[in-house]
Amino acid sequence: MSNLINLEQVSKSFGIKPLLDNVSLGIHAGERIGVVGLNGGGKTTLLEVLTGLEPPDSGRVSRVGGLRIAVVTQRGVLPVGATVGSVVLAGLADDAMTPGASDGHGGGSLRDHGGPRERRHEYGVAEHEWASNPRIRSVMEGIGIEGLGLDTSVDNLSGGERRRVALAAALVRDLDLLVLDEPTNHLDVEGVQWLAQHLLERRSALVVVTHDRWFLDTVATDTWEVVGGKVESYEGGYGDWIFARAERARQADASEARRANLARKELAWLRRGAKARTSKPRYRVEAAEALIADVPPPRDSVSLAAFARKRLGRVVIELEDTTLTTPDGRELVRDLTWRLAPGERVGLVGVNGSGKTTLLRTLAGAVEPAVGKRIQGQTVQIGWLRQELDDLPTDLRVLEAVQQIAQRIMLGDKEISAGQLAERLGFTPARQRTPVGDLSGGERRRLQLTRILMSEPNVLLLDEPTNDLDIDTLQQLEDLLDNWAGTLVVISHDRYLIERICDSTWALFGDGKLTNLPGGIDEYLKKRAASSSAATRSTDAKSAETPATDSAAYRAARKELAKLERAIDKLTEREQRLHTALADAATDPDKLITLGTELKQVLAEKESAEERWLELADGA
Repeated sequence: MSNLINLEQVSKSFGIKPLLDNVSLGIHAGERIGVVGLNGGGKTTLLEVLTGLEPPDSGRVSRVGGLRIAVVTQRGVLPVGATVGSVVLAGLADDAMTPGASDGHGGGSLRDHGGPRERRHEYGVAEHEWASNPRIRSVMEGIGIEGLGLDTSVDNLSGGERRRVALAAALVRDLDLLVLDEPTNHLDVEGVQWLAQHLLERRSALVVVTHDRWFLDTVATDTWEVVGGKVESYEGGYGDWIFARAERARQADASEARRANLARKELAWLRRGAKARTSKPRYRVEAAEALIADVPPPRDSVSLAAFARKRLGRVVIELEDTTLTTPDGRELVRDLTWRLAPGERVGLVGVNGSGKTTLLRTLAGAVEPAVGKRIQGQTVQIGWLRQELDDLPTDLRVLEAVQQIAQRIMLGDKEISAGQLAERLGFTPARQRTPVGDLSGGERRRLQLTRILMSEPNVLLLDEPTNDLDIDTLQQLEDLLDNWAGTLVVISHDRYLIERICDSTWALFGDGKLTNLPGGIDEYLKKRAASSSAATRSTDAKSAETPATDSAAYRAARKELAKLERAIDKLTEREQRLHTALADAATDPDKLITLGTELKQVLAEKESAEERWLELADGA
């Protein structure tokens, strides 16, 4: 295999912290490399040095001549005034005019797209140009931007839409190397699966930073771990990386015992509980089995269930003949009877606007069902991780905020302190002294979860708990939940998390029903694919026999759908900004009231838009 990029003794620092320290490595044609490591550890810096977005402080970076490369960063910078079409199709024009030449950087940075190059595009104003190209059509549909319209200005797009447009601009091209930084952040379960399959079918080399472990295990042929300024290389994806870490920890000294046990436990789950996704040489399988021979199962379901029954009693939360609606009366779920059992672990997935969060709010008792009743057991203590961040005391330090809830808790049969729990969820002893008001959004999310666990609930309701967590913190969270004996309901797009901590999967498909999925996420994706195929066949049949006016109505509906998607993304961003503002205004009662009123209005508008989207999607 030919070498595409080489780093020779490269170092890079920001301030006094060396993120890359005398690193030497190379990328070969056809390799698919996953990059992992702690947040702030240098993963993005490595990508930027590899691709020339940042110069090294010392050392040498060499690239093969005529390298065709596209980079999608987290910056989301698109040319001002450009359209979706000019961004997505710009790279194709460059490829056609200068085959074999490097275009510099595409995707997220897109420094050389738009502007004067727009005259090279020959897509016109109609959509039939890109629709006639199967590769472009597949990318735009798979990434979920086909409804935006090529003539839509990127200035009017939400942050999530801009990231997906940047990703599509890179994926439509024929490249030697594709470099992606957290590409799954704005994709749902179906979008992540589509992207993984697309990357497997490409001939180009790939370097991708990701915290999505299923995605990493599916696409990566090699894994780089950025740690302590060095880059450690491992053959294979997530499972192989975990094996190598566990083996290294086994040989380490006693100070590494805790990390060793955690890595071995994760490996045990991978070998025993998860379906094998890649073929391994026999000696690797035997080595892994020998390494975990004396490791107990990640959790003892029988003993945890018995403990949960003692704490919870027979009745946990029950919904009887309930109908759930939006504030404006639109029906989400009808005639639902659902009884959560002591110790039950449920993963909840579904299409946008189907009512997942409304169902979680109903279980929490924050929303009353329109019809039917909710029953809660007398001993139930609910811990509810919401999207809001307005319940954190910004005037305290991290450890004080955790100790405010409790000094010590029992986790399974072990007692741990507030500081120990905070450290397991990513707060080092030094970071525990940081004022809450100085924390990032991701750190506030972790603190919120730490405080909820310190309250010792016996029912946990978690709404997207993995946002902004790196792989090490995700492992710690899952290890905590393995030893947690109560009832759990979690909404998540992280299929690995659901497969790991949940015993059953339920889905809302937008048909007013809650459906059990014995086959888990795989069954959900198959049902969604079958539904999409049926809808496509129905649309094709209608278009063959309906008059032009119906076709025009369909296009109008699709246009409104795209408009609603942009509105929902913008409302979500407003919601997040308001949560941050609420947290910052914890000591200002008047401002809290004003912000709280605005937040309620935003949430109502968002829910209404989601329901209208669902109505149009069902009829489209």
